Amino acid sequence: MYKVVFVFSKKGIMRFISHLDLMRLFMRALRRADFPLKISEGFNPHPKLSIKRALKLGLESENEEASIILKEPVDSADFKTRLQQQLPSGIRIKEASLIPLAY
Repeated sequence: MYKVVFVFSKKGIMRFISHLDLMRLFMRALRRADFPLKISEGFNPHPKLSIKRALKLGLESENEEASIILKEPVDSADFKTRLQQQLPSGIRIKEASLIPLAY
């Protein structure tokens, strides 16, 4: 298992997106980018994505942190490029780093 921690900015019209919609946006973008996502087990399986803090509606942010768990390693630069291609113009991935997990 591998954890990718990435920093993103949320600006412009995207400042009006709610936290739940932002989570859905990232989940869909990650699926479209075809990453080897770790899916939770149980009744309602979903990717293991977390955003560090929820912003209030209407606020812009320059440095928000999120993480996703992957089954296989992905190059940080490749992750950043592939994910950015799937996101709308108000969301920009600034950096990404891969952390191996010991399970």
